[in-house]
Amino acid sequence: MTEDIPPNPALLPAGLRDLLPPDAETEASAVEAVMDHFAGHGYQRVKPPLLEFEDSLLAATGAAMADQVFRLMDPDTHRMMAIRADMTPQIARIAATRLARAPRPLRLSYSGQCLRVRGTQLDPDRQVPQAGLELIGPDSPEADAEVVVVGAEALAALGLTLLSFDLTMPPLVPALLEESGVEGPQRTALGRALDRKDAAGVAEHGGKLARTLTDLLLAAGPSGRALQALADVDLPPAARALAQRLAATVAAIQARAPHLKLTVDPIEFRGLKYHTGVCMTVYAPDCHEELGRGGRYLCGDGEAATGLTIYPDAVLRAAPGRKPRPRVFVPRGADGTALRAQGYATVAGLAEIGDILAEAKRLGCNHVLTEGRLVALAAE
Repeated sequence: MTEDIPPNPALLPAGLRDLLPPDAETEASAVEAVMDHFAGHGYQRVKPPLLEFEDSLLAATGAAMADQVFRLMDPDTHRMMAIRADMTPQIARIAATRLARAPRPLRLSYSGQCLRVRGTQLDPDRQVPQAGLELIGPDSPEADAEVVVVGAEALAALGLTLLSFDLTMPPLVPALLEESGVEGPQRTALGRALDRKDAAGVAEHGGKLARTLTDLLLAAGPSGRALQALADVDLPPAARALAQRLAATVAAIQARAPHLKLTVDPIEFRGLKYHTGVCMTVYAPDCHEELGRGGRYLCGDGEAATGLTIYPDAVLRAAPGRKPRPRVFVPRGADGTALRAQGYATVAGLAEIGDILAEAKRLGCNHVLTEGRLVALAAE
């Protein structure tokens, strides 16, 4: 008879992981650098709770994340609670309730951890850090441009200067289908073909819209060429208004950041279901994962809002390596105050040590304070 092998205490559920030194400090410092940049543009920080009552967390914009939230019973009230899978719905709730009387435009920023029921093939993590900004009140191309430009500047502060913002208008295709009366199985098949960028499928299921949708499909690319192609497409009034808004947003961004790379995909509509206007996704060269995503939505009783959420874990995988804080071994009785003020991490000795150089190396220090002098240790 064999005994069961006890579980490994380091084993974690799929999609969850420990972040160890120096990576945890690197992520935290990067998030604070981003948040500091947001604050410099007038975005005030809020901190929503990790979980809320299910009916409030999943109301309005939160309904789009209903299939991704963990639920549990509150032992105090016996009401169902849910752990947030995305922070934007919480910011919308705060703006519509606690800050309903605050002056508009209302600029808010946030950072925190989110938990999702499942990851994706490209990103299997289920605990996802977020840092973002939301601009609530105005519904204008200038507001859309502000979140793009401020987000780009924040990422540039982390060394990501060659970014690309992919701009989309998720309501465009649904508006086109609505105005053309495309419904039922045809709409389902056509939506699947558009989602896969399948030109043959669009031609097969598009009916009288096949030519228009194919032209939109082929229009995707650098913003100048894409917007010209979009302007040449024959669109009904509602869809044309959305296309013009997309073009106006591009113009507003270029007025503030003329060197920022912009691409446009007029056919893309896979954004979160609560998006109602111009959306943006951030990419870096040679990096296939999204560094951030955002767009226009409604909060409260239909108040206009737009925002951008940055994913710090993806950002750090794409950004140049950040040097960890230099560590200094400080023997017992010595004062490291001045060193900490200069940005060093001081590791204090708790007992008398004979060989302080060996002790410093053992504790991962690259400097040692000896006789009041800072001495760098030779790299091995």
